[in-house]
Amino acid sequence: MPHMPRARTLLKRYFGYDDFRPGQVDVVESVLSGNDTLGVLPTGGGKSLCYQVPALTLPGLTVVISPLISLMKDQVDRLRSRGVASAFLNSTLPPGQVATTMAQAQQGHLTLLYAAPERFEAPDLMRCLAKSRVSLLAVDEAHCISEWGHDFRPSFRRIADVSERLGRPQVIALTATATPRVRRDIERQLRMRRPRIIVCGFDRTNLSYAVTPCRADADKDRALLHALGHHGRPSIVYAPTRAAVNRIARQLARAGLRAAPYHGGLHDDIRHEVQERFMRGGVDTIVATNAFGMGIDKPDVRLVVHYAMPGTLEAYYQEAGRAGRDGMAAHCVLLHAYKDRFTHEWFINGTFPTRDSVARVHETLRVLCARNAAPANAAALARHCRGLLPRDVESGLRLLRQHGVVLDPDPVDAKLWVRLVATPARIRRELGAATTGEILVLRDLWRRHGARLEEGVVLHAATLPRSVRGAKGVLQRLRENQFVDCSPVDGLRLHDPGAAFGSLAINWDAIARRRRSELEKLDMMQGYAFTRKCRRSFVLAYFGERRTDRRCGGCDNCLPQ
Repeated sequence: MPHMPRARTLLKRYFGYDDFRPGQVDVVESVLSGNDTLGVLPTGGGKSLCYQVPALTLPGLTVVISPLISLMKDQVDRLRSRGVASAFLNSTLPPGQVATTMAQAQQGHLTLLYAAPERFEAPDLMRCLAKSRVSLLAVDEAHCISEWGHDFRPSFRRIADVSERLGRPQVIALTATATPRVRRDIERQLRMRRPRIIVCGFDRTNLSYAVTPCRADADKDRALLHALGHHGRPSIVYAPTRAAVNRIARQLARAGLRAAPYHGGLHDDIRHEVQERFMRGGVDTIVATNAFGMGIDKPDVRLVVHYAMPGTLEAYYQEAGRAGRDGMAAHCVLLHAYKDRFTHEWFINGTFPTRDSVARVHETLRVLCARNAAPANAAALARHCRGLLPRDVESGLRLLRQHGVVLDPDPVDAKLWVRLVATPARIRRELGAATTGEILVLRDLWRRHGARLEEGVVLHAATLPRSVRGAKGVLQRLRENQFVDCSPVDGLRLHDPGAAFGSLAINWDAIARRRRSELEKLDMMQGYAFTRKCRRSFVLAYFGERRTDRRCGGCDNCLPQ
């Protein structure tokens, strides 16, 4: 490989490493050979170097598409500190800085430019990049493009069109968690040309896996203290809600442990302080919602405990994989109660409503609109939908909006009724990987209205942060995530009041497939918790790898009892 000696020189000069890791070297060689490349490397496997070093080697601009807005700034700051010309674009930047960054890209002054996929809807960015020399398009967290992935983002589906408009530059797609089915979907959705697919390192042999069966939170509390006492620290404890995070952190502090909570309800400055103390060693144990860990590169985490079961093995593997990045022994413990499943089922059913419930919502709204009695929001509509839970009405109305069946006026001075339809911790976990504008507006609303948002508040659209306003409109931007119910006070309306439900262009087969897929993934997660066989082999088989030995010696089912 003629380019590899230079790539290793740049690796040493800018990042301080003498050589690439086994998975990295294969990916970098593939990219520098001119191939479209799909790399599946484990959490902590150094995926970012797989496009950062080629960016330094190749001529022109490397555009990095990533949903992790907070990680963008972190990576750009690190690159700049090493002398690499890089920048990011997101809605946190003032217009002047956006214009400056795009001018730098257009004039060839940048090596890497980071942006969220939603950003490419802006015509000015596409015009800028069309005049730039984009040589490499890097798609981070590429599993988001697949409806079979654990963190599907519809905006990722437009990346292939972006690539076409940029003249089809070379593509590298990277992820830590992709089953064979997801890999095939990534390749197809990105329209990759004869890609080289490199899968490396799912078997983190330095990690041990264990599951502790529990009936109630009291059992989990005892098991958590036992794990922290036997497996060492630093440690991360993942809990499902803010309330659970705060309670567990207080309990650990009372037990004499240096523990601190981390969740979206804390002020940004406090979260930053907690994270910095953890990185420096001033805090031994972080108790956090799933929002913690995105881009956190602490190599010496000795223990990761999940206080409740995640909804997918992909999510569990990614979060547990934040242990032992230094290659030393580390432990991953799941505290499992069967009831943990019910929360995930609740969200799945809300995300993918049944055809019957949506039909009843649509018919009720048709009748009310015909009487000139259109309800203002989902809560008002629910009072007329007999036999349906408010959650079912919210889900059905959300789906009808997504398909353009239900429309709302969106004047700048509109009065809006806004309500959170999930726990703040769940929202934080989901939107931590979505657009910054969504995060900012929810934080702004929470600071203004607090827990009243869970019941619903009326506000003026003009008072929302600029990040949520724009060409797409206030209502559409708020509804891009599934956890906000937002309606104008003036009432809901139908795009075509005379259209029968059966004539609506809704792909019910696709919705049913997605729902089945999510339930299957939940079944696999619970299968991991219940299996009496090797847990390591269970995880590897899920991701398409097979072990030849029956006992790994690194999970509770294989170790001597």
